[in-house]
Amino acid sequence: MSTRHILLGLLASGPSHGYDLKRRHDQRFPQARPLAYGQAYTTLQRLVRDGLAEVDTTGSDGGPERTAYRSTEAGGRELARWAGEVAPPAPFVANEIFTKVVVSILSGGDPAGYLREQQAAHKERMRELTAVKTADGADLATVLSADYALDHLDADLRWMTTTGARLATLTAEVAPT
Repeated sequence: MSTRHILLGLLASGPSHGYDLKRRHDQRFPQARPLAYGQAYTTLQRLVRDGLAEVDTTGSDGGPERTAYRSTEAGGRELARWAGEVAPPAPFVANEIFTKVVVSILSGGDPAGYLREQQAAHKERMRELTAVKTADGADLATVLSADYALDHLDADLRWMTTTGARLATLTAEVAPT
């Protein structure tokens, strides 16, 4: 996920302070990792440095000094370019779960036990996400974000079931001889 592009997208609706951008990020992307204030301000400084954003106003209104930023024309063009890019499917699948299964086989561990524990963790997360998306007042962004995560977790579970059924063959292929 590109923090710089997300902040440019949030700035597209008008000038904002770093604090407001962080709050809106966390609100608009509820299932994403919350944006740290430091990351928001560092990213804004880089956007200004690169000519994609600029300082709109600086003032204190009786409190600490706050700087509002706005997107530049170059920032708008960059955002449009990025938003229109098709995200390429990953050319290589580097899956931590698969890696741990193979390492478990290689080290004499219990890959079947690991898969069972991982499946349980996935199912627990699926229950949490289902509760989030079905909660009273859940907005559409939250529901769609939860649906996305649920679909990926479901695909992982199907893969784990298939891998569990093929563990004997996989063990014969990768175990040291």
